Amino acid sequence: MTNTRTPARTRTVAPSPVAPARPSARDRGTRLLATLFLAPTIVGIVVFTVVPIVGSVVLSLFHWNVIDDPSFAGAANYREMLSDSTVLVSFRNTLVFMVLAVALQLLIALVLALAVNGRMPVWLRSVFRSAFFFPLVLSAASISVVMKYLFNQDFGVVNWLLGLIGIAPVPWLTSENSAMAAVILVYVWQQFGFSFLLFVGGLNNIPKEIHEAASLDGATGLRKHLNVTLPLLSPTLLVASVVGIINALQVFEQPYVLTNGGPGDSTRTVVMVIYESAFEQLRFGEASAVGVLLFVLIMAVTALQFRLSRRFVHYQ
Repeated sequence: MTNTRTPARTRTVAPSPVAPARPSARDRGTRLLATLFLAPTIVGIVVFTVVPIVGSVVLSLFHWNVIDDPSFAGAANYREMLSDSTVLVSFRNTLVFMVLAVALQLLIALVLALAVNGRMPVWLRSVFRSAFFFPLVLSAASISVVMKYLFNQDFGVVNWLLGLIGIAPVPWLTSENSAMAAVILVYVWQQFGFSFLLFVGGLNNIPKEIHEAASLDGATGLRKHLNVTLPLLSPTLLVASVVGIINALQVFEQPYVLTNGGPGDSTRTVVMVIYESAFEQLRFGEASAVGVLLFVLIMAVTALQFRLSRRFVHYQ
């Protein structure tokens, strides 16, 4: 008689869960210190950015003139805005200004950065950097007041210089054909210093070995800049273009002081319409609606830039 014995079953014991280690007093102190350092920035962003944006969106749904109680208008402010010819012209002027001013600003800044980054004494390079950046630290309103006299048709220095070479006086600020050009020139003269410093920093970060290798391959002059310098400078170019476009879409001081939006509405910008609607006509709901649309436009253009940057931005 055979005796068969069933094998004993082995019990598998599940491992006990390991309790997460408690943060030490030092870790808690580090987190608390980091929170204290970040708190002013977070509060500032919430108070001065998030709250005004939400408040503008809410206010755009009301009619309010500060004196009377606000009345709910719904989308009426937006319908009125889209049917107002002055608002539509201001958006067109702002887009035209943005394209021309930013393109000219980046071109001038890039050319001057390449020139300053070339062979010249260090002290002279520092002088040029300071001189090109200096207009940016000045008040845009004060610069525009001075430029208004310089571009005066009758006694302005610009027309006097043009007269020396036989060019008749140009009605810079009183003609629809030249007023926008004068505003763009004043704006670019003050703003290009920021892009210039960005490009100088970007050029200094390009390894010299790459340029030397390109020279050995036969690339010289303009060809080397187009095929080597610009691709390596593309991240800096992206930053400069994003900041430049955002600033250009919010231009106010130069057209307001130089031409007050004229002649006609040829230089009236979106921010000027917001200012006039809110503080001159006391139509805060309509002004907020225009501001919300401008905010959406800025966000859309910025998102499009980052989308397109995947094609032309090259990182080392």
